[in-house]
Amino acid sequence: MNYQMIGFVLGRILWTEAALLLLPGLTALLYREPLLPFLVPILLLLLAGLPLQRRPKQTALYARDGFAVVALAWVLMSAFGALPFVIDRCIPNFIDAFFETVSGLTTTGATILTAVEPLHQGILFWRSFTHWIGGMGVLVFVIAVLPMTDGHGMHLLRAEMPGPSVGKLVSRMSDTAKILYSIYLAMTVAEIVLLLLGGMPLFDACIHAFGSAGTGGFSSKNLSVGAYDNAYFDVVIGIFMLLFGVNFNLYYFLLIRRFRDVFRSEELWAYLAIVGAAVLAIAADIYHLFGSVAQSLRYSFFQVSSIITTTGYATADFNLWPTFSKGILVVLMFIGACAGSTGGGIKVARIVILAKTSWGDMRKMLHPNAITTTRFEGKALTDKHIRSVHLFLTVYLLVFTASFLLLSLNGFDIITTFTAVAACINNIGPGLEAVGPMGNFAGFAWWSKLLLSFDMLVGRLEIFPMLLLFAPSIWTRRIIRRI
Repeated sequence: MNYQMIGFVLGRILWTEAALLLLPGLTALLYREPLLPFLVPILLLLLAGLPLQRRPKQTALYARDGFAVVALAWVLMSAFGALPFVIDRCIPNFIDAFFETVSGLTTTGATILTAVEPLHQGILFWRSFTHWIGGMGVLVFVIAVLPMTDGHGMHLLRAEMPGPSVGKLVSRMSDTAKILYSIYLAMTVAEIVLLLLGGMPLFDACIHAFGSAGTGGFSSKNLSVGAYDNAYFDVVIGIFMLLFGVNFNLYYFLLIRRFRDVFRSEELWAYLAIVGAAVLAIAADIYHLFGSVAQSLRYSFFQVSSIITTTGYATADFNLWPTFSKGILVVLMFIGACAGSTGGGIKVARIVILAKTSWGDMRKMLHPNAITTTRFEGKALTDKHIRSVHLFLTVYLLVFTASFLLLSLNGFDIITTFTAVAACINNIGPGLEAVGPMGNFAGFAWWSKLLLSFDMLVGRLEIFPMLLLFAPSIWTRRIIRRI
């Protein structure tokens, strides 16, 4: 373990968070609100990061270093990011504030707040800005603006970016991070402009663009996007949620005119097919509630877009929809968006790979001597790739089951408990029943909120960085191999 380099990177991350807090601080200044909730955390972050600013001679970071840095960075950012809520007294309990901040940074959107409109504008800005920070990734941002390693920083990118695998778009990893964030920023600005053209106030447009871009779901309205009851906003936000749920590598391919690679993406076509089928099925099922094909399609499209991208915005209380529609939404919670996007869930790529390998294995049962090769995105999958997908799903189910059993001790009904875990580990936000789109997580015990915070971090960081943080072997300086 390169402890000095780990400390150096964490120090840079703390100072980066201090710089990011200047934006909500400026918002508070513009609205003549108290500045102390932001000035105190900024000062503490600068002081905490100061001893870690000395650059070590050996700057290489390897796989286990990357896992440790990513896990520690997200926990520290969540802890310091909770301070504005505590100091402002809008969330006086630190565990509640920690839950809210983890929910923001992991782009989950689960909340303990019963009303958000009374909050100060600066606090509302920080609450939603955490979505934008966490959407593409904290480490990706730091790497983009502050290249720090000797070419081994790819382990940071792989540990933080969602999906089965992450590769370089260009030769230098820092340039890859810059390209990703440039696309991310451009799409966010485009959504803000379109919302402004529809008449949404600038502050609200920024809040909802941050939530769409990070696929988070925090809103400035108690009724979420449904407070506007505007078909134009539903369509714009719904489309952008779907766009942010697409692998960002494909947008880079579009920029460099590699159109064939985009149109041959199996994951993209599977993603669009799932969305299309879900929208039509739910629209048909809820038609009797709205009495109009256009209205049914509008609400169905928005909720499918929101749930499969794990954003969590709502324009209707889908908790009141028929069981079939709610069942589809729960399935979409687990499927999630594409790999390399800002969305959560298992990811469409893994679902496609699992379906293909399962079909191949069943064919081999009928033809034991046949040689089968599973291909994905035009390439033959190695046994290592297939094992990694199976390992992820196995550990995912183990963590989900353990969390579900522990959370059931809280005494809520089984649907609330199940969907609360599903909403947090898949980074969605709302579930069903008590944690539905019109509900919240305020009623859970303090230990349950810590458990769900852990689940949110596990889901956002693709499980292993958070779990490996508790493995003693990751902290040893040398790995002793037995022969």
